[in-house]
Amino acid sequence: MLRTRVIPCLQLVNESLVKTVQFGKYGYIGDPINTVRIFNELEVDELCFLDIRATLEKRQPNFAILHQIANECFMPLSYGGGIRDAETARQILSIGFEKIVINTAAFANPALISEIASHSGAQSVIASIDVKKNLWGKYQVYSHDGTQKEYVDAVTWAVELERLGAGELLVTSMNREGTYTGYDTDMLRSISEVVNIPVIANGGAGSVQHIENAIRDGKASAVALGSMVVYQKKGMGVLVNFPDRVELEKTLAQ
Repeated sequence: MLRTRVIPCLQLVNESLVKTVQFGKYGYIGDPINTVRIFNELEVDELCFLDIRATLEKRQPNFAILHQIANECFMPLSYGGGIRDAETARQILSIGFEKIVINTAAFANPALISEIASHSGAQSVIASIDVKKNLWGKYQVYSHDGTQKEYVDAVTWAVELERLGAGELLVTSMNREGTYTGYDTDMLRSISEVVNIPVIANGGAGSVQHIENAIRDGKASAVALGSMVVYQKKGMGVLVNFPDRVELEKTLAQ
């Protein structure tokens, strides 16, 4: 097991695995169950699934596919998308997922995070923050899969999510997501330095060096990988993979 968690963060649209770039149009990746089997063989420590259209389409999570994923997967799982109430969260946890990812619902009903944390423990709640840097260098928070601006400062919102009971934060750079240009370490550091819960860096990874930068410079506790684990490399075809563990260990130990 890696000392720093390196988590494939996989996007779903209902039953299909997909991948976006900067929260735009998505490309088809493949069948999530086959992908889980590959990650089982690669002995990945943790997997995160996000149904990126469930909230926009105002539908419930696809429990059938979540059951299949949980039955097939050997490692801890987290899921986000279409979760609007505590009962839905409890259903997902009962399937075999260890963590719930909450983003949009936290704006409509902040108490939802507290309710899930109270029932299942703070460790079961990952609060997700999608952040876009505007032309003036200000970080703005978005919900509804990056389509709706929320008028709250990213750092202020991170502190509030911790206060509500979130056990971790998944912080995604909308500008860098899917670009292979590296994480936004300035944004990560500004959040990591004001909260006492783990911050998972997301959006922009293209190399092991980028992972190191997120940890060393961004002060993140863990990293999520998207394009880097579903494509051969930038501009090339689909290939489910994971960074070389020896290289990871060597880089992160420095």
